[in-house]
Amino acid sequence: MSDYANFVSRKLSHISPSGIVRPVALPTSLFDHQRALTGWALKRGRTAIFADTGLGKSRMEVAWADAVRQETSMPVLILAPLAVAAQTAIEAAQIGIEVTVCRDGADVNDRGINITNYDRLHRFNPAMFGGVVLDESSIIKHHDAKTFSTLTTAFRDTPYKLPATATPAPNDWTELGTHAEFLGICTRQEMLAEFFTHDGGDTSVWRLKGHARQEFWRFVVSWGALIRRPSDLGYDDGAYALPPLHLHEHQVGVDMPTGGMLFAMEAQTLSERRDARRMSMEDRVRECSKRVNAESSEPWVVWCDLNDESTALTQAIDGAIEIRGSDDVDTKESRLQAFASGKARVLVSKPSICGWGLNWQHSARMAFVGVTDSYEAYYQAVRRCWRFGQKRDVHVHIFSSKAEGAVVANLKRKEREAAQMAESLSAETRDAVMAEVTGTTRQTNVHNAGKPVNVPAFLRAA
Repeated sequence: MSDYANFVSRKLSHISPSGIVRPVALPTSLFDHQRALTGWALKRGRTAIFADTGLGKSRMEVAWADAVRQETSMPVLILAPLAVAAQTAIEAAQIGIEVTVCRDGADVNDRGINITNYDRLHRFNPAMFGGVVLDESSIIKHHDAKTFSTLTTAFRDTPYKLPATATPAPNDWTELGTHAEFLGICTRQEMLAEFFTHDGGDTSVWRLKGHARQEFWRFVVSWGALIRRPSDLGYDDGAYALPPLHLHEHQVGVDMPTGGMLFAMEAQTLSERRDARRMSMEDRVRECSKRVNAESSEPWVVWCDLNDESTALTQAIDGAIEIRGSDDVDTKESRLQAFASGKARVLVSKPSICGWGLNWQHSARMAFVGVTDSYEAYYQAVRRCWRFGQKRDVHVHIFSSKAEGAVVANLKRKEREAAQMAESLSAETRDAVMAEVTGTTRQTNVHNAGKPVNVPAFLRAA
């Protein structure tokens, strides 16, 4: 047996199914893929669901939490991004499950399911919960972040754990290690040492060892399931067909700096692009506000990158409300609810503040007035509106200056890279997950690197 196989065998011995082995009655309203993944997660006890946006992670989370609550006779805690708590409680009620929205430990239903925002965790006693759900768990992808350390320590002894996200490893596969560590499978460093090699030097680039690939994916699928669509598990995709997405680029004519050269140069570094954005802010705000004000009957989400952009946009757009990072939690929640309920027509904010977990299918118009360099943030922001339940074509407008360079082209490149990684992950795990989730027989798990990648609709629409 190889060293990799020995490592996997040792780790698998610690993560063999330790969950609920008896049949569990799940809500009949769950879709087939939701029922299959929830049942699999309950059987494993400590596992991760990596399902794309719109596939119903909230419903799977509350169904899982309800089963854990009944099994342990202990409360379950769901941690979620800002303002997602109330939305999740509503979705839970739709499938017959009660969820209590909590501000602190005094609000906890000691026999029920409880949900709060991540930034309120310090108000709770983690030891009192029999299970924990991390909604939008990509929050823990950075191994050196305080949030990851806090959550891992707080729930180290919690018997049932379920992190769930559409983007577990938006930059590279090594980010899967933080999820494995949170679940108590192994440390990130153990995973890296076993399956990856370092490029050397002062960089932090790790590459998956080619000859360890098969064992690595065997290891991953033992505790995590990734699907991009229901057909990954053999189910019909029909109900999840999305309407077209239209990407529109608007460039404003700002003189580009020459840098002492004969011809003007496009920004190359992050710092240069940020400087270019500052120079063109007035023009981008003006053009965006014109478009948003011209479609006065449409709800809009307007994303920005700078605080000054946020202020200027709110002033220039009729009926706009603004959410800033400095706002207190109650203010943020009330304004998010105002937009979601239709009381406010236009929401202005940053993807880092409001780009995760929220469902805004009532809006089919979105603008970026300053695009973040994080593709994950951009992808998640777009998927707030372009998701299951959206009935109309979605139009995304990007306002940039010529000095910023090829903004849309850069986004398309990152989209291609992200799609390739996601397809590789789902392709490597599909057979193994299907075997365990649906009871089918696994035939092979050999990755074909030469197999063409299906271009996502997001790119085709652009």
